Amino acid sequence: MATTFNDIQMTEFKRLVARYPEGKQKSALLPALHLAQESFGGWLSTETLDYVASLLSIEPIEVYEVATFYSMYNLKPVGKFVFEVCQTGPCMVSGSDNIIDYIKKTLDIQPGETTKDGLFTLKLVECLGACGYAPMMQVGNIYKEHLTKEKVDSIIAAYRAEAAKN
Repeated sequence: MATTFNDIQMTEFKRLVARYPEGKQKSALLPALHLAQESFGGWLSTETLDYVASLLSIEPIEVYEVATFYSMYNLKPVGKFVFEVCQTGPCMVSGSDNIIDYIKKTLDIQPGETTKDGLFTLKLVECLGACGYAPMMQVGNIYKEHLTKEKVDSIIAAYRAEAAKN
């Protein structure tokens, strides 16, 4: 896969960098990584991370530090739908461990794995900032809250149906 922004993506990259003062292009790193992840198959290869570093005129290690710190960046290929399940205190007290175990059993995957059909990846993440709605997970930009086994079944069925339409 080529790791070069097309004209539209490069225009967006330049727009992101222009939001910051001259000489402070490193400030655009997080949105640049989001753009790269969206542009190159939903994950960030080492080649992609190096490309972003070169565009921002920073050292590759500076990009690696950020990409490995935040769970929102995928450092290996992922499924079409990524179930990011919160595993911090409030969610655990509310049963996230049971939900994680149920998802693992239902989809026959472990955290960090993708289903054989390429639809689902399970990620365990730190606080998603919705403690009052625990247990919860994020799928794309959507929070799925007050999870139960039945809700998980419905979520999986809905995403399978959505994938079948496309």
